Amino acid sequence: MTPTRIIALLLLALLPRASSAADQKSAADAAPRPNIVVFFADDLGYSDLGCYGSEIATPNIDRLAEQGVRFRQFYNNGRCCPSRASILTGRYPAQVGVGAMIDGYAKWIRDAANRPSYDDHLSTATPTIAELLRDAGYRTMMSGKWHLGDRPAEWPVKRGFDRSFALIPGAMNYYGGESDGPRAPMALDDKEFVPPHDGFYSTDAFTDRAIEFLKEAKTKQPFFLYLPYNAPHWPLQADADEIAAYDGVYDKGWQKSRQRRRRHMINLGLIPETNLMAQMDRGNARAWDRMPEEVRNEWARRMEIYAAQITRMDRNIGRVLAQLDAMGAADDTLVIFLSDNGGAAEDPHRGKPDAVLGSRDSFWGYGRPWATVSNTPWRRHKVSMYEGGISTPAVVRWPAATPDDANGKIVDGPAHIMDLVPTFLDLAGAQPTAAQREQLEGRNIADMFRGESAPADRTICWEHEGNRAIRQGNWKLVELPDSPNGWELYDIATDRGEHYNLAAERPEVARKLAEEYNRWAERCGVVPWPEIRAKRKDK
Repeated sequence: MTPTRIIALLLLALLPRASSAADQKSAADAAPRPNIVVFFADDLGYSDLGCYGSEIATPNIDRLAEQGVRFRQFYNNGRCCPSRASILTGRYPAQVGVGAMIDGYAKWIRDAANRPSYDDHLSTATPTIAELLRDAGYRTMMSGKWHLGDRPAEWPVKRGFDRSFALIPGAMNYYGGESDGPRAPMALDDKEFVPPHDGFYSTDAFTDRAIEFLKEAKTKQPFFLYLPYNAPHWPLQADADEIAAYDGVYDKGWQKSRQRRRRHMINLGLIPETNLMAQMDRGNARAWDRMPEEVRNEWARRMEIYAAQITRMDRNIGRVLAQLDAMGAADDTLVIFLSDNGGAAEDPHRGKPDAVLGSRDSFWGYGRPWATVSNTPWRRHKVSMYEGGISTPAVVRWPAATPDDANGKIVDGPAHIMDLVPTFLDLAGAQPTAAQREQLEGRNIADMFRGESAPADRTICWEHEGNRAIRQGNWKLVELPDSPNGWELYDIATDRGEHYNLAAERPEVARKLAEEYNRWAERCGVVPWPEIRAKRKDK
């Protein structure tokens, strides 16, 4: 325990017991500038943690939840680089040049949009949280997946990070490359980094560097560490002994796995008994028992590997937490864990045809059925703006400022990853310019970190490749690209599973939300998807 924390507790003990609750809040408000550590998982679904209902072993993240708070309604942007753009800038993706994916395959989308809001890298017109916190006196560090610009001038070391160890693109072989293939594009600060052929596993390597950077940090200088793991994003790759720990766990299939998770979530108090589970969507509703045994075995193996990847990430998170303990920094460090989007229905089949599933020469995903399990009980997956695509588990621990009676609490009210930048700036006592402050779209949610729920009286919008949504209060309007049904309307307070489309019953609500969405899209530079698609057809 730090001297600051000890003094705060001694002062509390001297005050009258009758005012202890107020005193705790006062002490929290007076807490020193915190160190900040952000763990950002990749393609992890809402129910993939033990503390969110999973059978997957995540004891270190679960411990954070026991010592801090969990969010019931925390949102991301539904896909990799759009979420990374928001978590680093506090703005919507299109406002900072990431209206589409920055990858080569999306070049046609960017060309069709032909606007600064659709670029192939994060805009330099908006500072990152690393740049702002560094100006405020913080040591800034990153170790993990970047996916916001491929050129050296766009690497994290050029965007405010004093030290960085980064996977530059959006996915990689966990072992750094196939047995006889090219190595993953990585960078250490401003130099290219070539992963060694042997003894490399990305989750471990990112953690090794993060701990190295922490050890370099000056004792009295607050620090910001951003640790965006590539786990558990495809490809499915893990060591055989770790996979073996889940042998037989998924032999009963995806339907029963979802039911098991839903029951656990109800027992944890995350969802009410009345919460209906979304149906398995088109293309993945196959009955498990009707498939041949060898097919079932392969599908079960995929989920075993995925689970092993998550457990290995959790173990590495435990290593970082142990380093904070060793530094005497744990009490004064705000730690947050969350994911960039829901489970991914993507199912790449690359790599060597004869490679053992899960090995370095295999390159598979776990597919749409298991993604639906990851996103239990919500609808759809990564990329869509249904709840399964944009809902993230979010765990926050901050001992120096969180009242003891808030430990283990579940907080309500919508929050979004773009809220983190304004929250961190306020907690750090940073002084951005008036123009920089005006740019921020998020809100300060520090009270939620301390266990206080928030009202639903806010508006949040989403758009990605024609998947779009707006949530205002408890109403949510959502649409798939090119959907013949148009906008769908749901009452999130009673139907977060998005079962009952109320657009026909409440047309005035749907119309009002659609108008608000259109104003937002125009303001942020979001091009309507039909216009983009039409330009592609013209070619």
